[in-house]
Amino acid sequence: MPRIIKNTQIVDDHWQVLTLAEGETPESVTLPDEPTLLPLAVWLARRDGIVAASLPIGVWLDAGEGPEALADDLDRLAVIGVNFPKFTDGRSYSSARLLRERYAYKGEIRALGDVQQDQLFFMRRCGIDAYALRADKDLEKALAGLAVFSDTYQAAVDQPQPLFRRRPEDGKEAA
Repeated sequence: MPRIIKNTQIVDDHWQVLTLAEGETPESVTLPDEPTLLPLAVWLARRDGIVAASLPIGVWLDAGEGPEALADDLDRLAVIGVNFPKFTDGRSYSSARLLRERYAYKGEIRALGDVQQDQLFFMRRCGIDAYALRADKDLEKALAGLAVFSDTYQAAVDQPQPLFRRRPEDGKEAA
């Protein structure tokens, strides 16, 4: 069984990620019975049937697909994946942050695609809490990527208060 990092632990991954094969359409793809992350297009085309069938379903957003398409369905989705097609493509950071801050999504946000250790700290700052690393990456080593920095200056999803607001009022460092 594949494994992922969820929060700060390595766990078994019970979810599969469905992609459309060449020639498949959102309407024609076969939906599995096991927990599956569906492409946004499949969810939008078949939402009513999926909800009626009570399938264990999540949705994944490709880079460039905004979370606003899921705004009315967030309470139905235990997992939302955000795809990083390339290490250098950061659009999914914005999707994760919007899910947490604008839409108050409380479920799991999972990084998919070209996910590497160097990104994990920043992904967590944007609200991502599960990481499906590339198959050639070592999960044990990657855990260190979540603790690269001991503190942060800026506010973010994981620490809404900037450093100057977290300091004691008398200006002295806390012991």
